[in-house]
Amino acid sequence: MKIIQLTDTHIVPDGGQLFESDPAARLRAAIKDINAKHADADLCVLSGDLTHNGDREAYATLRDILEDLQPPRQLVVGNHDDRTRLCDAFPEVERTKDGFLQSFRDMNDHRLIFLDTIEPGVHTGAFCEKRASWLSHALSDAGERGVLIFMHHPPTTIRMPKLDAYRILDAGPLQATLAAHKANVRHIFFGHIHRPLAGSWHGIPISATKGTNHQSGLDFSAGSTNTVTLEPASYAVIFVDSGSVIVHFDDFSDTSPRFVYDPSAAPDKQIQRL
Repeated sequence: MKIIQLTDTHIVPDGGQLFESDPAARLRAAIKDINAKHADADLCVLSGDLTHNGDREAYATLRDILEDLQPPRQLVVGNHDDRTRLCDAFPEVERTKDGFLQSFRDMNDHRLIFLDTIEPGVHTGAFCEKRASWLSHALSDAGERGVLIFMHHPPTTIRMPKLDAYRILDAGPLQATLAAHKANVRHIFFGHIHRPLAGSWHGIPISATKGTNHQSGLDFSAGSTNTVTLEPASYAVIFVDSGSVIVHFDDFSDTSPRFVYDPSAAPDKQIQRL
């Protein structure tokens, strides 16, 4: 199974800029790259902050852009999104009976679970008992399938104080629910931090990838100012089989020079610039 993870697209109405960059143009470039390299992907997950301000015009722009995406798509809500406007633009997004945008798909002997970690009006993440109850049923019903979880906020600190303030502040209900089903949960994927990251949380592997428009500067110091950069954007390419989950990060907007290297050639012919 091949899954593409796009995150933090932060779309504004078409033609608008954000941090002196055009989020719509960046997303179109990402989709063009995905279609060229990964049209065979089983799913493309967009893991939140789909728009920057949650406005209807931005969701209309996003829907228009995503019409060109060849792999099937799955949308996850982020703190910059608006649940109602997102569902108005994308009626296929499922709501639970409690109004959260949570759902799952069974694919290739795995259950992919998509969680809602937002709390309207704040940028920090949340995962309440109602969401945990829904997740418990989704995990219990998964049977022998391996489980992959996609959500927007990180469930733990990442040792970057400026970003840790906006994680899921109380991940207790999430951790307790997952602990009862740990044998089946193979990986947690999230966005929100605009950084590539890999690690584990209570024994469960976790990873995040950069956004498609802008990134967070790598800064481990304390303080209230978060630096935003325009370093190359990326998406994650995820390969899953019965024995492994492998995550690659493709900096699709990187324009640095490329070289062919052939160590078996004559010394003056080993390195050729493309």
